[in-house]
Amino acid sequence: MTQYSKIYRVIHWAIAFTFLFLLLTILLRLTWLNKYNVAEIIDKYIEDKEVVLSQEELIKLAKKIRQPMWIWHNYAGYVLVGLFSLRFALPFFGEMKFQNPLSRGLSMTEKFKKWTYVVFYFCVIVSLTTGLIIVWGPKTIKKSMEEIHELGTYYLIGFIAIHISGVLFAEFTKDKGIVSRIFSGSKK
Repeated sequence: MTQYSKIYRVIHWAIAFTFLFLLLTILLRLTWLNKYNVAEIIDKYIEDKEVVLSQEELIKLAKKIRQPMWIWHNYAGYVLVGLFSLRFALPFFGEMKFQNPLSRGLSMTEKFKKWTYVVFYFCVIVSLTTGLIIVWGPKTIKKSMEEIHELGTYYLIGFIAIHISGVLFAEFTKDKGIVSRIFSGSKK
């Protein structure tokens, strides 16, 4: 039965909540705070004021309205860079060991679990790198980096679904108490 140290639990939940916050900003951008939706709201509002703005001006204004959300998205991205840097450094100090899917004697379930983490970590590194390039890199490659970065939504949702399903499967089969241990560190 795996016990989770305090540092493991803190890093795990800090990463989880940061990802959920990032996902919230993405979902808001794709839904309620979509630039076209916001532009339409502005257009309807100013229509009564006898002010006329072009669609391009409405979109610019909509982007300015949602800009603070993207500033927070960037801050959360920086936090995630720090958390993952810590996550990848901790194995050198005996905490949060690396997932090695090539270890001998692993069951198919264990190999799947470890490969899932390897793929997830690779995708996270790509997302964080492209995010940093979007903010700090040359503007000539910004558009292509944004296209790659936006794909992160799909792996993140997929990983969350696989992770929660796997945890629940483990909780109700061979690893009872796994949920308690990730909260408290010991089986309750």
